[in-house]
Amino acid sequence: MPKFLTIGYGDEDGYNKTPVAILDRAHQTDDRLRDSGAIVGIAGEPVQVRNPARKGVETRSGSFMRSDLPVAGFALIEANSIEQAVAQVAETPCAVAYGVVEVWPLER
Repeated sequence: MPKFLTIGYGDEDGYNKTPVAILDRAHQTDDRLRDSGAIVGIAGEPVQVRNPARKGVETRSGSFMRSDLPVAGFALIEANSIEQAVAQVAETPCAVAYGVVEVWPLER
């Protein structure tokens, strides 16, 4: 079955202005994804890794990607189509709490 990487972006302000009942349902969606075998997590502080021409590993704290909202979490899910993957994450916390979720099909 095809796999999809989902990246959720959101901030505390959006989360805090979302009604508790909606958030509770969104967290239940995350639980259902986990129960179905998805790997779901909250994003911590990233580290950038480079090894230009294999001449030495360089690391830098912080994200490489820039967006209006910080990365809040991720999931690795399985779905038959991009539409099905979208449906699986449309009710997750980032999607309903004024954030956004990207769905990336994994090619391999």
